Amino acid sequence: MTSNTDNRQDGPGPVLSRISASTSEEDVLCPTPPLPPGPDSQYERIGGQTGASFLQTLIHLLKGNIGTGLLGLPLAVRNAGLVLGPLSLFAMGIIAVHCMNLLVICSHHLSVKLNKPFLDYGDAVQYGMENVSWLRRHSIWGRRIVNVFLIITQLGFCCVYFVFLSDNIKQVVEASNGTTMNCHNNQTAITVPSFDSRLYMLCFLPAVILLVFTRNLKYLAPLSLVANLAMCTSLVLIYFFCFTNIPNRISLPKVGHAKDYPLFFGTAIFAFEGIGVVLPLENKMQKPQSFNMVLYLGMGIVTFLYISLGTIGYITFGEAIGGSITLNLPNCWMYQIVKLLYCFGIYITFALQFYVPAEILIPPVVSRVSERWKLPVDLLIRAALVVFTCVLAILIPQLDLVISLVGSISSSFLALIFPPLLQILTYHNEGLSPWVIVKNTLISVIGFIGFITGTYISITEIIKRNGRHDNLDTISNRMVND
Repeated sequence: MTSNTDNRQDGPGPVLSRISASTSEEDVLCPTPPLPPGPDSQYERIGGQTGASFLQTLIHLLKGNIGTGLLGLPLAVRNAGLVLGPLSLFAMGIIAVHCMNLLVICSHHLSVKLNKPFLDYGDAVQYGMENVSWLRRHSIWGRRIVNVFLIITQLGFCCVYFVFLSDNIKQVVEASNGTTMNCHNNQTAITVPSFDSRLYMLCFLPAVILLVFTRNLKYLAPLSLVANLAMCTSLVLIYFFCFTNIPNRISLPKVGHAKDYPLFFGTAIFAFEGIGVVLPLENKMQKPQSFNMVLYLGMGIVTFLYISLGTIGYITFGEAIGGSITLNLPNCWMYQIVKLLYCFGIYITFALQFYVPAEILIPPVVSRVSERWKLPVDLLIRAALVVFTCVLAILIPQLDLVISLVGSISSSFLALIFPPLLQILTYHNEGLSPWVIVKNTLISVIGFIGFITGTYISITEIIKRNGRHDNLDTISNRMVND
């Protein structure tokens, strides 16, 4: 299950004009050549009769929204409270779906107006800005800004994956000697401390670099299928454990502390990460006019999963819930295998997430070197980007805070701030009602407040935890010396 913004690329060609800010896994694994615009270009632009069916589109939409963010939602609910958390997730789901729908509406309107077969996220923002006279000269910056946030989001996902892999594999290794067959009474023997989680990240680094050296993602398609099946199986078993281990008495706070709510916002908006797959999926449907039904059904399922796992996970593990619910599973063999399966899925997904920033950043550099150096330079940049994400993960090894930080910084712009503003720009000269302008402005302001507060609180908590960790290291070193 990959994130939304998760795997996006709409075809080969010059980078800034052809790399989509909303390209999806199906685009890079199974690209479809565009058809010239015709009379029915509003609804059959690329997909046509060979496009994806209703069910296929629904599955892709689910894949684009269900990833590591889902596993962090129980902690997000703890930050917001047992009642306020689910209610906030429900409200955020409604707003997220509304923003996705706005993006589709604006893309349709602009593509018909400009007689273009398809507009991606960056195109829509660029051409939307051209509707406003004083923004027209700077419209190219609309596409560039979307690409920047896309790069931040995708590399942020890669950082989250490094932390997720290290935390879960570290837990499996440390509990391996005491792992039991009894999953009902977790009587695991004392765990054996191993390396720091940051050393595990370094151990994963060579394997991840080799993975991203796969420049054609078609070769990863079989592994991607296996990874999705592994993650689905793991998710079913996680639900099974939570539903069969609900405590008899529940005494958890209904509303969390106000200072922790921005952390909830960052994690929640990180989870609603699929706005980038919306346009490619709609564009590749056999009957794009049915996409609204796919959107509402798919996001209804996603929102239900988010609320249910977030709530039931928090109820099951209480205040001890970790940055990922997998870290709270018992150390019996079945749930150790669950962690390993999810880790395998995340490892393969890394290449898909990495593809978009690589395709945006690498071609301009490679085009400046001679033919004999193109491949070495390409691979060198790929390796450097992976090392960069690994270093960031090492600097911030707290899974929950990394998720919240990435969500607050980039996902808030792509999912909440840009789409309402895009509608205002798109219909600037077409009599947009004052109510719509007020509503859209309010959504963007909420997203911006979430960006400011979520980023500030996340960074503050990161500094605080790192300081606490350094103090503990100093105390332990003194004890050893004494």
